[in-house]
Amino acid sequence: MPRFPLSTRLPGLPKPDWLRVKAPQRERIGEVGDLLKELALNTVCQEASCPNIGECFAGGTATFLIMGPGCTRACPYCDIDFDRRVRGLDSTEPQRLGEAVARLGLRHVVITSVNRDDLPDGGAGQFAACVAAVRQRMPQTTVELLIPDLCGNWEALARLMEATPQVLNHNIETVPRLYPRARPQGAYARSLELLQRVRHGWPSAYTKSGLMVGLGETDAEVLSVLDDLRAQRVDIVTIGQYLSPGPRHLPVDRFVTPPTFEVYRRYGESIGFLQVVSSPLTRSSYHAAQVQALMRSHPR
Repeated sequence: MPRFPLSTRLPGLPKPDWLRVKAPQRERIGEVGDLLKELALNTVCQEASCPNIGECFAGGTATFLIMGPGCTRACPYCDIDFDRRVRGLDSTEPQRLGEAVARLGLRHVVITSVNRDDLPDGGAGQFAACVAAVRQRMPQTTVELLIPDLCGNWEALARLMEATPQVLNHNIETVPRLYPRARPQGAYARSLELLQRVRHGWPSAYTKSGLMVGLGETDAEVLSVLDDLRAQRVDIVTIGQYLSPGPRHLPVDRFVTPPTFEVYRRYGESIGFLQVVSSPLTRSSYHAAQVQALMRSHPR
C-alpha cells in the first residue's frame, strides 16, 4: 500500500492555496461565451461551475452540454439544475453544435449531457446525431463523449457507440460506499459494466473514467476504485478535488493535498492506465486535447 501524506481537513475554512486559480482572460471568455449564446448552446463549464472555465475558454475550448440544461437526477454534489419534467429534444441542436466546433476550430471536442431518464434511450440518439454533425463539419476533429449510465440500456449504448466516438468517457464519480449518499440514482456495478461493455464491444475506442475526492472516502478506497476501473481495462482516469457548489450541496469532507494526488497518479500508472490526470483542479474533460497525444502514442 502506498504511503499517503496527510490530507488537509478544513471544513468551513478558506480553500487552500493550491485550489486558487489565475484570473481568467476576460476577452477570450467573452468571445466564446458570445458564440455559445448566439448558437443557444450550453456548456458543462458554465452549468456545473467548473473552476477551470477561465483557462479553457481562454484557450478556445469548451465541453458541450446537450439535452439540457435541466437534469432528471438530483445528485447532491452537482450544480446542474434538477428538472423532472418530460421534455422533447431539439432536432437543431446537433447542427448548432457542429457549427460551434467549426467556428472555434476545435481539434478535439467533448460532448456530455445531463441525465435524461425521461427518454427511452437516455439520449443516445442525440449523442449519435451530434457526433455525425461534428464529423460533417470537421472530419479531422476527434470526438470524446462523456455519457450518463443510460439506466443500463445496453441497446441504447450500442446505438451511441455505432457513431464511433474516439473516446467514451463515463465517470465512476466516487467510491461504492458513498453511492447511496452522493449518487443515489446511480449504481457502481452498473457503471463498471458500461465501461466493460464498451471495451469488449468496441475495442478501437479509448475508455475513460473519473472520480472526485474529498467526499468522505479514504485513500485506500480510492486505490480500490482504480483497481476496479483497470480491471475493466479502462485506458484513462481523471482524479480531482470535490468542491461544494453551495450550502444545499454535500460539504467538502477534506482537501486532498497535491502530494496525495501524485501518489494516486503513480499508483494508477503502475497498474497499467495509459494516462492518469490527477491534481486538485482536474476535472473529467480538463485538458481533454491531451487525449490526442495518447492516441498518437498508443494507436488502435
